[in-house]
Amino acid sequence: MHSSILTVGGQDFFDKLPYQIRHGKDFTVEFAINVNEAQNWIEVRPPDILLVQAGLEQSLDLCQWLKQQAPLSWIYCILVEDRAQLIEERKRANWDWEFDATATALEEAADAYVWLPDDLNLDKQLQPITRLLLAHIQVGLRKVKKYRDLIQKNDVLSMIAYIDALTELNNRRALESNLVRQIRTSRNYKIPLSILMLDVDYFKVVNDTYGHLIGDRILKLLSSRLRYNLRSNDIPFRYGGEEFVILLHNTNCQDASVVARRLQRVVSEQPFVIDNNLAIPITISIGTSCLRASDDPEGVQMLARADEYLLQAKAAGRDCIVDCTD
Repeated sequence: MHSSILTVGGQDFFDKLPYQIRHGKDFTVEFAINVNEAQNWIEVRPPDILLVQAGLEQSLDLCQWLKQQAPLSWIYCILVEDRAQLIEERKRANWDWEFDATATALEEAADAYVWLPDDLNLDKQLQPITRLLLAHIQVGLRKVKKYRDLIQKNDVLSMIAYIDALTELNNRRALESNLVRQIRTSRNYKIPLSILMLDVDYFKVVNDTYGHLIGDRILKLLSSRLRYNLRSNDIPFRYGGEEFVILLHNTNCQDASVVARRLQRVVSEQPFVIDNNLAIPITISIGTSCLRASDDPEGVQMLARADEYLLQAKAAGRDCIVDCTD
């Protein structure tokens, strides 16, 4: 991905920047004339590097604001000192004064602090300020790349942690996390929430008769059939073995029963085709449960009721549905 730099400051400041930055080939350079414009830009399209004119009003506030935004704090902020009074004072002062000024800028939120000479010759391409600014930009880009690589790896690990490898549905760990959020949303917005817990009937017989590879194939086909017969807001999970849970958003007990019966028909009416010579009929048993005011925020009681009703459905002869009584 092409790297980006957002320069924040007046036109005079931008014109003073070295040619290699204003017309960089390895990155895109955008321009904001004040802090408000810069904040709006950052929130919509975050840059990799922020190049801020120190003489701009609220320039240091922008760097501080950036570091307070956790999702944006990875942006590398370079504060470029162009204030004539400080530049003149720097010429007269000793090293301790410059070290103190630099330390203050870094302590207050800038990632780098660079002095922009008032006698900068833009036609001189290899002067030290050019090299220093480009070096800071490269440091920033390296840090941003490491951050993005880390985020990408974390996304992959999260996907692995929350996805069932066989069926590619969300797994039990994902259910535990998602159910807490769904319960919170349900209670905050006063909308109903239901779950279905279903189990493949006589699945052990399928495994014993046809082998575990065929059993796995049945689970994959069942997962696809469930996924494509649910609303976009309803989420199926593989709970374990041949057991599945479906979260039904904004669904009361009566509507959950309707969904359960539809899924029961979808599964039982058409055998699962393994190959040209083998099609296996499958049925499911289902228990339904709806969120109660007294339920715990983690959904443990809600799941327990669905599991109890599922056991009742299997005890009643399988290919059955036992609904909640809420």
